[in-house]
Amino acid sequence: MQVVTTHKNTDFDAMASTIAASILYPEAVPVLPKQVNPNVKAFLSIHKDIFKTSSFDDIPLDDVKRLIVVDINSWGRLGRIRGLKKSKNLEILLWDHHSNVGDIKPTWKCQEPVGANITLMVRQLKQEKKILTPIQATLFLAGLYEDTGNLTFPASTAEDAYAAAYLLERKADLNIISSFLRPAYGEKQKNVLFEMLRSAKRDKVNGYSVSLNKLNLKDYVDNLAVVVHMYREILNVDAAFGIFMDEERNRCMIIGRSNADGLDIGLIMRSMGGGGHPAAGSAVLKPVNPDAVEDMIRELIQGNQQASVQISDLMSFPVYTVPPDTSMKKVASMLRKKGCTGFPVVEDGKLVGMISRRDFKKLKKESQLKAPVKAFMKTDVMTIAPGKSPTEAARLMVKHDIGRLPVVENENILGILTRSDTMLYFYYLLPD
Repeated sequence: MQVVTTHKNTDFDAMASTIAASILYPEAVPVLPKQVNPNVKAFLSIHKDIFKTSSFDDIPLDDVKRLIVVDINSWGRLGRIRGLKKSKNLEILLWDHHSNVGDIKPTWKCQEPVGANITLMVRQLKQEKKILTPIQATLFLAGLYEDTGNLTFPASTAEDAYAAAYLLERKADLNIISSFLRPAYGEKQKNVLFEMLRSAKRDKVNGYSVSLNKLNLKDYVDNLAVVVHMYREILNVDAAFGIFMDEERNRCMIIGRSNADGLDIGLIMRSMGGGGHPAAGSAVLKPVNPDAVEDMIRELIQGNQQASVQISDLMSFPVYTVPPDTSMKKVASMLRKKGCTGFPVVEDGKLVGMISRRDFKKLKKESQLKAPVKAFMKTDVMTIAPGKSPTEAARLMVKHDIGRLPVVENENILGILTRSDTMLYFYYLLPD
């Protein structure tokens, strides 16, 4: 079975890329996450008979032999389909226009920095001489225009413009596109913008003029990205960030917009578990201290410089370690007694691996409990230096999906930092 899918909170570029991939790979089933953007949901409600997609609940994961991923290179944003992460003999094809390196390790990939992911796929559709219907061309152009801001965002390239021209030649309907891409700006959005402007402040951070605004929302307000975009333009700053505490949904949404070269909003948001592009991005977090979020953004704009609070201030010590010839049975007993989720594996004073509770899932039979820990430990261990910041630790944990980091200096283990240790600094700052 072949499946093509994309990221949660699916936008038009992701939707368009999914459909384009189903044309390039006719045997692949297009699967969309449950969370799609409101304008995409509205488009699908009208065109669901033309663009037939499945949900994750319809897919037996054990039957999937080829996975085609579009517009994202991180397992964490794929929804339920990320259950395939540890599947063996799974062929993964990746189409992505983000320049960052994610944790998906594809068998084959097309990853180039263009304004919209659909641009890469239109190139392939042209090469294979695939025939597009007007409504397909319309969807693809909607994805291209949305991700490039109608070719005005700094990340837009000449190839994006060529792809747009090609889709217009294929009778893409601009009237349909404008109706679905027109941002909704009503009374709720107007009130939010007014409140942001009342408390607006401008600061200089790393040479950039920046405004960070924190606001509590008692009711759900959609299209906050439009509000932040207008807020930045009115204040005429290089970058603006809205930190919105959604009391109804018990979460925090961070939205950033920038028009400054060198200030990558997408990179900042990815460090907080979200995503985006150089000019725009967002992240959704569980309940947090908004002041900690603001401090984190400032630090990221500074370039992840050393924070006043260091890893050495947060780490736990002394560290419980085990030698590599310790039996798995003994390690299991130690984990229970100590109440730990994992131990560093040390030989001759040097870190050689890490064993955690999840590694016990590798055991297929009881006799393997007698095997040494070195047979099941993870050898590619991510570490961190004691002088690094909590922000850097959080970024590593999110990026590599790990719950603990040995704190190492001059090859010696000084302590260990768990996810809980790190998140205490950020008032339990965790991706939603």
